[in-house]
Amino acid sequence: MNKADSERLSSGLEQLGLRHISDTKSADIVVANTCVVRQSSEDKASGFIDSFKSYKRANPEKLFAVMGCMVGPDNKNLKERFPHVDLFMRPQQFEPLIESVANRLNMDIESCIKNLTPVRPQISAYVPIIHGCDKFCSFCIIPYRRGREKSRTIEELTHECELLVDRGVREITLLGQNVDSYGHDFTQKKSLADLLYAINEIPNLLRIRFLTSHPNDMSPDIIEAVATLPKVCEHFNLPFQAGADRILEIMRRGYTNDQYRRLVKSIRSQIPDVSITTDLIVGFCSETDAEFTKSHEMIRDMKFDKVHVSPYSTRKGTIADRKLQDDVPQLEKKERVRKIEELQKDVAIRNNQRLLGTTVEVLVETQNKGKWQGRTRTDKLVFFEHHNDFTGQLVNVHISSTGPWSLQGKLINTPNITSRKTTFPIALK
Repeated sequence: MNKADSERLSSGLEQLGLRHISDTKSADIVVANTCVVRQSSEDKASGFIDSFKSYKRANPEKLFAVMGCMVGPDNKNLKERFPHVDLFMRPQQFEPLIESVANRLNMDIESCIKNLTPVRPQISAYVPIIHGCDKFCSFCIIPYRRGREKSRTIEELTHECELLVDRGVREITLLGQNVDSYGHDFTQKKSLADLLYAINEIPNLLRIRFLTSHPNDMSPDIIEAVATLPKVCEHFNLPFQAGADRILEIMRRGYTNDQYRRLVKSIRSQIPDVSITTDLIVGFCSETDAEFTKSHEMIRDMKFDKVHVSPYSTRKGTIADRKLQDDVPQLEKKERVRKIEELQKDVAIRNNQRLLGTTVEVLVETQNKGKWQGRTRTDKLVFFEHHNDFTGQLVNVHISSTGPWSLQGKLINTPNITSRKTTFPIALK
């Protein structure tokens, strides 16, 4: 979500004639787009913001802005803590910075605000379809920072995706804190499946993905859309967060271990070659060794393709912060993370070994250390060597070696290559 927000803000600034540079100390404008999903993330962002205090004092003409999930509805504490920051902007709140820059340049900003679709997107682009979250899981700060759920219309999203495809995008990932709840807030209810069917019709778009899902909102029509629509990839990101029912209950997740397992079984019965990734928190308030074992068993039994595991950290302002005690020792949390990562590495090795000697379809994204890099429909990272430029092309690759995190192979067909290296004007289409 933050990457998508950064791309859209950058698009608006580019339309004002600015260009991106990598050296923050040489920039006229520096924007810190913050993530606070974990305490370590917020600490890192705070350190970066603090580091600009003396620089801003020496260069008062520079514009320094902070955006993202660190910025909530009330910024009084942030303004007192970081007085050198010129602007604080909540997620998707791009107008204050664009207006400030436009005023400095004496420019009209109407067109910039109206359409922030990235001007120079990559092969794969992110498209936020719903902002905010209504779940209020006890460990999560996101609903308090990003607000309640608000969906964008199918017409608006289809138009944006068409623009992106015209600019060279071949794969679109639909984003939301809870992407499966898309359309629930409309007067005339729509669903993520309705949106998938609409975007599937866009010419020259090759693939569609979506994340992140919530088990409670993974409806049969979404599963059917993934199973039947040719452009929708057979891949789900479906966090389970904890294996023990008691922990799931105090997390306010709304499902049990058994219900989650039956959902995964249903998905795999309809989409046999599906890949499923998940998120897991270990060491949540009062989690016992026996309850952690339930999470360990879930990883072992479900054979996920990837697991994002993190130790629990208290987020100020959450339900858990107000009502629960973070009582699992840090060393124990680290040990539980280690055990999950060790188990998942073995699972991933076995999962990927099944692809040895097979041929997979790869969308080529970029070149990395002399090899072409791309992903399969099931989100497996694949590398192969070739002297031609395959950027943005679908190719078939014979897998010759596998590891836990990526696959190596040899190209077995050469499509008609059409170069994607086009110079796009600043003006929007």
